Amino acid sequence: MVYNLSLNYLHNQRDAEDATQDIFVKIHQRLGSYKQKSSLKTWIYKIGINHCLDVLKSRKRQKRFAFLTDLFYPNSSVIKHDAATFDHPGVLLEQKEALEKVFKCIEQLPDKQKTVLILTKMEHQSIKEVAEIMGQTPKSIESLLTRARKNLGTKLSMKD
Repeated sequence: MVYNLSLNYLHNQRDAEDATQDIFVKIHQRLGSYKQKSSLKTWIYKIGINHCLDVLKSRKRQKRFAFLTDLFYPNSSVIKHDAATFDHPGVLLEQKEALEKVFKCIEQLPDKQKTVLILTKMEHQSIKEVAEIMGQTPKSIESLLTRARKNLGTKLSMKD
């Protein structure tokens, strides 16, 4: 569950493996603070989502910082801040290009819309479960999902 969630956010096996390990370390460290107000699964999802969003924000900072610093390692043509590659193991080679385009558009969505889309469509969570994970009402989750679909459709049609 944690690995799949990480993979759906980060789109790269190595990054998802690293994130999964980090998430389990955080779960272990915070186990004493788990108050059983929600299910353990929901609590783990919250930790996982927050960690993955932090990783994505860190990537954006690194990209921005790369423009201000030297782009290459000294005496080398190797880029310091290379963009993450799309390496999802569940994607067939011939589908890779189309799905990479979809995932790049999903990545551009606001965090809440991205999270709702990933949890409902990729993690197959119900609206009620997503509402619990995100600490919102089912009605607000439905609204977020509608906006996410609309924004994703707009982004996909612009990329053609």
